[in-house]
Parts: sequence; C-alpha cells; structure tokens
Amino acid sequence: MSATHEPGTRLSDYDFDLPDDLIATRPAKPRSSARLLVAQRDRITDGVVTGLMDWLQPGDRLVLNDTRVIPARLEGLRYRGEAASRIEVTLLSPAATPGQWQALVKPLRKVRDGETIVFPAGLEATLTSRTDGQATLAFNLTGDAFDGALSAAGRMPLPPYIEAKRRADAQDREDYQTVWARNTGAVAAPTASLHFDDALLAALDKRGVTRTHVTLHVGAGTFLPVKVDDVSEHRMHAEWGEVTEAAAVEIAATRAAGGRIIPVGTTALRLIESAAPAKGEIAPWRGPTDIFIRPGYQFRLTDGLMTNFHLPKSTLMMLVSALMGMERMREVYAHAIAERYRFFSYGDASLLLP
Repeated sequence: MSATHEPGTRLSDYDFDLPDDLIATRPAKPRSSARLLVAQRDRITDGVVTGLMDWLQPGDRLVLNDTRVIPARLEGLRYRGEAASRIEVTLLSPAATPGQWQALVKPLRKVRDGETIVFPAGLEATLTSRTDGQATLAFNLTGDAFDGALSAAGRMPLPPYIEAKRRADAQDREDYQTVWARNTGAVAAPTASLHFDDALLAALDKRGVTRTHVTLHVGAGTFLPVKVDDVSEHRMHAEWGEVTEAAAVEIAATRAAGGRIIPVGTTALRLIESAAPAKGEIAPWRGPTDIFIRPGYQFRLTDGLMTNFHLPKSTLMMLVSALMGMERMREVYAHAIAERYRFFSYGDASLLLP
C-alpha cells in the first residue's frame, strides 16, 4: 500500500496532542467572559467573547440552536427476587412509539428483555428489545408526568471527557443549557451557545446583529469516536432538526441584503447546510440529518462559524477543517494550545472567518 494519501482522507490527519489540563470541567463565569480566538485567513487574534460584536457587522445574522437538553442520565436498579443490580441508563432519542426511548444501558448484559429497571421519582422502564449495543426502553410514564419524573431523577448528560473527571451536579442544570433553550429533546448541549448571556445578546441587538433560531436535537452520537482510518467510510448518526418557514425567510432576507450568515455551533451549521438546496438558497426543512461535512465540502450558506475547540480525530475537527482549510486549522489549534485556551464543551470559543 502506498505510504502517501490525499490530505484530509485519513483519520490521523485530524490528530493533535492536547494537554489533559486544558480540558475544561466548568464554564467561565459569567458565560461571556470566556476567551475568544478569532481566526481569519491571514491572522489570529486573541480576545474575549464579550468583544464578539467587534467582529460582526450590522446586518449580519447569527443562527442559534434552540434545542433543550434533557437530564438524560439515570441510575436505577434491576431486581431479581431479593438481588438487585445497579444499572445506568443514558437516553439517546425518543422511539416511534410514545413512551419508548432508545438508550444506552450499562451493563446491558445484566438486563434481560422484558425486565424492568426501577428509578427514583416513580419512574420505571421495561427493556423491550436491543440492537447494536443499544436498548429500547418502554417507560411507565409519558408526557408531562414523564418530564417531571425525569427532571427529578435524571442528571445532565455531561460529555464522557468531563464525566471522567467529575459527576454532573445541580450546577450543570444551569451551566449545560443555553439561555434560549426551548425545544426539549437534546442529550448534548450546542456548546458554542453556552457563551451567550443576556448582556451579550443586548449588545448584539445594539450593534444591529440579527438572530434566527433553528432546532437540532443533538444526540450522543456527537461523542462517538470515528473508528475507520479512511474517513469517507464513516457514517454519521442521524439527528432530528427543523428550520421553520419563518427562519428560512429571515436567513434568505439576510443573504439578499448582503449580510453574513454565521451559525453559532456546528449543530446549527450542519442544519442550515442540510436545508440549503443550492448555493445561497435555503428552504424550510424538518426531519433527520446525517450530513457529514469534511474537506472538499462546498458550503452553501455559511459565511463564518462560532464554535468551541474540538476533540482530536473527531468529525467536528473535519468540519472546521472543511471551512478554514486543514493547514489553517492546524495553525489555529497550535496557537490555542500554546496560549492555553480551554477545550471542549465547557471551554473557550473560536470565531472562524474564512
């Protein structure tokens, strides 16, 4: 086999060494006091998120994901007679049948089909089937009763690299949720949006920067490692999203007026690119998307991106490399590590302006 390959086609092309102490386990307080690295084609500038409006023009439009994270991690007991086994459940997505969820169950081998797991707050789930290491759980509650019990029994599903350092606690209920979250259904936060607070939104309004909300329910698949060396063979997990007619009209009007479309977060970016039928166009859109953006992708709507710093060898590293170029992203990340920016979900932010 040839030792050479097309740049960007191998998983190793997206690897880098990250010091463990740069992984943030708590967010900056206040939210908008986090650092902001601004990367243009020929320049890197170190700043703070509160200075975001210095980089945006009146008439630019930010696209924000308004999904709401559920407290998707549950700990319960499976009983056989007097014997009980501890079981951890992470909800992934609602199944087609009301009251049923796809979930990760650990350890799955300790629960047989038809057995029930008992959680706090009166919540119970029966394991109905399993496939590919995931289980389908049928809960005893639905609707508002389920939401109330889940809120009482569950904890925020922090990413594995934070959970490895500490458990989610009450503070994460606030920290791991955007200030505009409203459509319930995500099991991971759109983390670039965690940097926004009411003061920053007011400053953006004053600057004449407009905002549009879209919804993409971020799934746990966002944290799954890429397991193939040839990245073209990787299959993304589908996530459900919606661009309403009103949102599409707002984005189209900004394009027509010459303003820039800047998604906040890779989830908002993936959704609007999914909803773009052609270059410069957008249409209302609703359904699952498994769009995989990597070098070679031709962007249809995105003029820039605000995003956090991502894991080595992740699909999100591939996405930002598609936007800025692989060599440029290597330079940006080398700078971020040298300047000790904080990485991942609770870390600092970057503004990428190709």
